[in-house]
Amino acid sequence: MSNITFSSPIMKKDKTIYAVAGNTATILSLAKEHQIPIPFECGDGDCGSCLIEVTALGDKPLMGMALTEKEKARLKELQMISPEELEQAEVNDIPPRFRLACQFIPRDEDVLVSFTGTPGGSA
Repeated sequence: MSNITFSSPIMKKDKTIYAVAGNTATILSLAKEHQIPIPFECGDGDCGSCLIEVTALGDKPLMGMALTEKEKARLKELQMISPEELEQAEVNDIPPRFRLACQFIPRDEDVLVSFTGTPGGSA
């Protein structure tokens, strides 16, 4: 169970939604369901247009979730992940700051999801 707060300059105000425990929906799916305008083109990790910045809220650190090969490739291509961050994600399960909304599945954590509203941009 988590609270996910979406923030963007293209939204009138931040919007927080509650994600039910055990739900395997991606951030992009949750955003579409709640009319949050995260830009996307493919929705499958191929284009990188749904780039977001994820920040932990509260005392818990972000929970690691394996990056898909598509996500790794797009984040490298967009230069939004360093070799050190990639190693931390793969070896120590420490998630990077930037993710693709179509690939990131929130866990039991409260997070702030920031995006610019420009495809491939983040806050």
